[in-house]
This record gives sequence, structure tokens and C-alpha cells, in this order.
Amino acid sequence: MRLDQALARMFPEHSRSRLQEWVREGRVEVDGAPTDVRRRLWGGEHIRIRPEPASSDRGHAAQAIALNVIFEDEALLVVDKPAGLVVHPGSGIADGTLLNALLHHWSGAAALPRAGIVHRLDKDTSGLLVVAKTLESQTHLVRQMQARTVRRSYLALVLGRLVGTGVVDAPIGRHPVHRTRMAVVAGGREARTRWRALEELPGATLTECSLETGRTHQIRVHMASLGHPLVGDSTYAGRRIGAHRFGRQALHAFRLALVHPGSGTEMEWEAALPADFAALLDDLRGGVAG
Repeated sequence: MRLDQALARMFPEHSRSRLQEWVREGRVEVDGAPTDVRRRLWGGEHIRIRPEPASSDRGHAAQAIALNVIFEDEALLVVDKPAGLVVHPGSGIADGTLLNALLHHWSGAAALPRAGIVHRLDKDTSGLLVVAKTLESQTHLVRQMQARTVRRSYLALVLGRLVGTGVVDAPIGRHPVHRTRMAVVAGGREARTRWRALEELPGATLTECSLETGRTHQIRVHMASLGHPLVGDSTYAGRRIGAHRFGRQALHAFRLALVHPGSGTEMEWEAALPADFAALLDDLRGGVAG
């Protein structure tokens, strides 16, 4: 097969475009010499790669943005991301992101694709996010994500009364009309969310949601598809947004569990609700008591 096809199979943690860029830059050698992406491989060749962040990752500034680090060792770190912090530059956002904070936090981040970031949270979603500190750890964590063995649980406050437990198994893709939104659409990417109602509150239900896949806006889209959009979600709650006053979607990634890339040990972390979310629940519970 072609060299770029073989590389994509051997290194699934990197996109084919990134691997092709490394080939063009001479960072991939076959049998000791740089080559072309179209070169055919027949088996038995010796391939050497000298990884380098993609050109889109270069030039980002290290910025002294405070990080709430829950855990850190030589292989990875786990941060509790505040609402309002964008994870990665893009869509008109050049800096002030988690990536910029990571570049400042430790110098080795500059040598890793996306500064070691392996998954994301929406800007206005708070909670736990794992970051790799070595290329080997990043590969290991990406493969865990692909194998769906990383367990991610969220607390979501949804509009309306929700009872019991359930699973939303519905494909997600771009909204056919509103291209900045996602939606349940035929032909979309597989998406599966488990939910469990925890507490009934005035006009809303505190719900635990667990991801089996990690699509953009997955919990927000899936809960809206049930008729229970998230409190404060201006994108998916529509006219119901005014039912409860909250400045963002009420979603917090409170639990994260995975296998440590180095030791192979099962690890789990939890993050308390941020102050704004906790205050919202207190206000609603006060309404119940009254």
C-alpha cells in the first residue's frame, strides 16, 4: 500500500494530513532516506519518524493562565477546566485558551501535537479533561478513547421532568440548515449517551450523563432530542432558554476514569461542581423547600 496509508494504520493517533506533512518535510524516512507519500510499501521496510507538531500548532504563545490541576505526573495531567475557557485556538480565537496555558505550564507541551490535548470540552462546559505529557502517553490515551474505555460522566441540569434511566443511541452530524449547530441526523456519526435522573427540581431535573462516544455537543444534542435541553443552553433550548436564568449550559464533567498510560493502573478522578452551578441548584432546592 501507499506509505501514507500504511502510516495512518500504524499511527491512528495522528491524522493522515499530519502524517503526510511529516513526509513532505522529510521527517519520515524509509530504509534510511526521505521519500514521497505515494511510495509503495511491500513489507519489511524500516520506517523512522521524527514527530513534529503540525504547522497549525506552531506559533501559539505560552500564556500564564491559571490551571486547576487535579493530578499530574510524568505521563499526564488532569485539569478541572472552568466554564468560559476555550480548549484550543480556532474559529477566530487566537489565544487565551487551555492550549496556551499548557504551553506555559510545562515546556514539553510545545513538542506535542495540540500540546498533548486528546479530547475537548465546550467553552461553557466545566470539568475534568486529561492531557498527555509525552507522545507515547498521547498515543495510549487516544487509543483508549477510540476503544471507548475512557469513562466520562457529566452532571447536567435539563429542562422538564425526567424519570428513571435511559440510553440515547442516535447519530449526530451538522444541522442541515444551521451549520454552526449539531443535530441528530440520518447518516451522522454514531453517538451513544447513557443518562440517569438524579433529582427532580422546579421545572428541571439534575441528571447524570455518561458518554460512550465523544461527538461535538453530544450530551446537549441528545438531551434536546428527548425534549429535555440543558438549562442555559442558548443553542439547543430555543425559546425555553428563559425558563431558568443561567449564563451557560448547565453541564459539568465531574468524573473521569482511564488506564494510566505508564503503569497500566485504573485511575479515577472527580471534580466538585463549580460555584455557579452549585448556586443554581441551591436556588432551585430552596424553591422546593418553600
